[in-house]
Amino acid sequence: MKGRHIQWKGGTFMGNNCEICVENVTKAFGSQEVLKTVCVQFEMGKIYGIVGRNGSGKTVLLKCICGLLYPQAGTVTVSGKVVGKDVDYPENIGFIIETPGFLPRYSGLKNLKYLASVRGKVQEDEIRKYMELVGLNPDDKKHVGNYSLGMRQRLGIAQALMENPDILILDEPMNALDNNGAEEMRSVLLKMKEQGKLIIIASHVRDDIDILCDEVYGIDAGVMKKIR
Repeated sequence: MKGRHIQWKGGTFMGNNCEICVENVTKAFGSQEVLKTVCVQFEMGKIYGIVGRNGSGKTVLLKCICGLLYPQAGTVTVSGKVVGKDVDYPENIGFIIETPGFLPRYSGLKNLKYLASVRGKVQEDEIRKYMELVGLNPDDKKHVGNYSLGMRQRLGIAQALMENPDILILDEPMNALDNNGAEEMRSVLLKMKEQGKLIIIASHVRDDIDILCDEVYGIDAGVMKKIR
């Protein structure tokens, strides 16, 4: 999207490397505005942090980017295509939003194989690789219903990664992970950044933001501002 101008309050900025462009997005549920004319751009090869209290609008913004919700006003453009107009769901995005849902009577590997079969983009050897990357044994026959919360979170991260997407959208990715697990996941995400991927993280964990993020935005009562 070379040379694209995006209107910003008080002026314009250029989106030469803009992979995700959120322009004047407003989202309301009934009479409650959850996002208020949000404008932000995200570029490839960076990790962005979004912080805010519960109910501030963080998760709603991520859902709008992924095509899980559509705004009442404004546009979300991903890879040059307007979400909800040019495409229903952006291609090449991996995401965790809220608690990952899996079939409780299937093993981790069988769950991911089932999900992968929907789009047919990834083979079992790749699924195994990403399970190992996040610290799970793909040969473990334990049913996901017997997983700890931390193991479920690791499986959710493996699901987000397994099709090798260019863009990762992660809502509280370190939830339920112990300190070692969180450190391992930070290392994985930094490797993804080195590969040129765009990563957006919503987190209330200060270490995630300080260690990982190139830019940080805050949302309060639906209003988004750059913090650093």
